[in-house]
Amino acid sequence: RAEDQLPFAPRSTATTSSTVGTAIAGSAVGATSTTVPRFVVVYVAGAVAVPGVYSLATSARVTDAITAAGGPASDANLDVVNLAAVAIDGERIYIPKVGEVVPVVLGNVPAVADTAPSGPVDINSATADQLDVLPGVGPTTAAAIIAHRLQHGPFQTVEQLGDVRGIGPAKLDALRGLVTV
Repeated sequence: RAEDQLPFAPRSTATTSSTVGTAIAGSAVGATSTTVPRFVVVYVAGAVAVPGVYSLATSARVTDAITAAGGPASDANLDVVNLAAVAIDGERIYIPKVGEVVPVVLGNVPAVADTAPSGPVDINSATADQLDVLPGVGPTTAAAIIAHRLQHGPFQTVEQLGDVRGIGPAKLDALRGLVTV
C-alpha cells in the first residue's frame, strides 16, 4: 500500500492510546473501544530535526507538528510560518531556512494558474489571492496590504510594506525579494 511506503515517524504522545492500533489518514484501525481518538496526519518538511509524516491530535497546531518533528533546525525561519494555525489533515507544513524562498507546492490548495506567482508579485496590482501565496501573508495581511494601497495610494517602494499592519521587519525581509512595485 502507498501509506506503507511513507517514512512514518513516531506518534506524538497526544495521539498514543492503548485502544488504538494504527492511525492511517485520520482513521483508527484495530480499535477495541467505541470511543476512538481522532487524528490529523501531516507532513512536516524543511528545516526541522526529523522531517516526516506525523499523526497529531485534531486540536494540534503547527507548533505541535514542528515539536513532533524534533523541533526547528538552527537555521529555520519561523517568522514566515503561522505557528498558531490549526494543523489540517493531509497538510504539508514546510519550514524554510533563513533566506530561503519558499517553494509553492500545490496540495490542499486548488491549482489555479493565476494565483501562483511566476515572478515577483507587484504589490500595487496584486489581488488578495496573489498576495496570499506569499510566505507569511495570509488573508488578513493580504487584505491589510490592499486596504493600505487604497487608503494611501500606490506603494512607491517595497520598504513601505513595513507601514502595513501585520508586517514587521522580519516579514518585510522575507518578502523583499518576492515583491516589486
